[in-house]
Amino acid sequence: MTQVMTGLDRLRAAGWRALYGQRVGLVVHPASVDLNLRHARDLMAQSGGAAQLCALFGPQHGILGQTQDNMIEWEGFTDPELGIPVYSLYGEHRKPTAAMLDGIDTLVIDLQDVGARYYTFIWTMLLCLEACAEARKRVVVLDRPNPLGGLGVEGNVLDPGYKSFVGLAPIPMRHGLTIGELAGFFVAWRGLDVELDVVWLDGWRREQDFEATGLPWVLPSPNMPTVDAAFVYPGGCLLEGTNLSEGRGTTRPFEIFGAPFVDGRKLAAVLQAWNLPGCRFRPLDFQPTFHKFAGQVCGGVQVHVTDRAVFESVATYTTAISAISEMWPEGFAWKQPPYEYEQTKLPIDILAGGTRWREQLEAGLSPWQMKAGWLEELRAFADMAEAHRHYA
Repeated sequence: MTQVMTGLDRLRAAGWRALYGQRVGLVVHPASVDLNLRHARDLMAQSGGAAQLCALFGPQHGILGQTQDNMIEWEGFTDPELGIPVYSLYGEHRKPTAAMLDGIDTLVIDLQDVGARYYTFIWTMLLCLEACAEARKRVVVLDRPNPLGGLGVEGNVLDPGYKSFVGLAPIPMRHGLTIGELAGFFVAWRGLDVELDVVWLDGWRREQDFEATGLPWVLPSPNMPTVDAAFVYPGGCLLEGTNLSEGRGTTRPFEIFGAPFVDGRKLAAVLQAWNLPGCRFRPLDFQPTFHKFAGQVCGGVQVHVTDRAVFESVATYTTAISAISEMWPEGFAWKQPPYEYEQTKLPIDILAGGTRWREQLEAGLSPWQMKAGWLEELRAFADMAEAHRHYA
């Protein structure tokens, strides 16, 4: 196994040269660690003055990763050890204000993404790029691997009429880019006049998933505990737009799903008959400790990914949601607003980036028919993204 070096590891190994003489703001979360699990905040604070750390910024779930999903907001505070401000970018402000950026020269972004459009850290980065373009601040993105690898893309591309904080740019549900590559894509797509430097990964290849990198996995958000969870998430997150439990309140969120009205054995048999590539379905009962159906026994399944190279999360979970809606129409329902700062649109339409996914499912189209309709837009996205793919 070739050891991959993250942007953070490379920046530190180079003695922080890219930040000499700079007053720095740092956007981080719990997974912003080096190969030895040392956090970027601590490493930069201990750089011997090579980088002057002046402010910290936290995305959704908080800089400490302590808050749960959707709309749990937190206020800024002062770092008790460093005496510098810590700003929330998932509360009253999702985009850094001019006041927050005052007194810094460079904003450093070190966030572990999971390769899916709905994961809000990439949108925090986009809004930071916009704010820094407006305030004439430099941005340095410390690249990290796409845990799903950089070859596969899945799902539809966002309809611009359904922009939200789970989708602000025309990318698919599974985008196949690293966060550093996305930064370049966003700058070009938005036409931003901003000084952007990416500290690229060393040793990463597009066919590598996270476990092939030799890097330690740190959950970047409370319900992304494992690489397995990341692999099912591009499709599994669609469950948030339904009344089905997506497994929050269990130890295997997104891999486990169901509801009190679901018979797990019947569901597993139906899904197994589809011969969906790269996975198997195990019936189970589970009792979430919080979130949907907290304290109630739910029937459902666990998705076991047997071959990551061929597994298609979006098609798999589209099949599962379609099957449950047909088998238990009296129990199944679409979740109602609000969702992720959106007050009126159906959450499933916000997640799916438009109404087409839901309308096709309701019309009885098979997942493969739905998938065929995504191919042209996926090809168009691939053409747009090609110039920003840094790795072979």
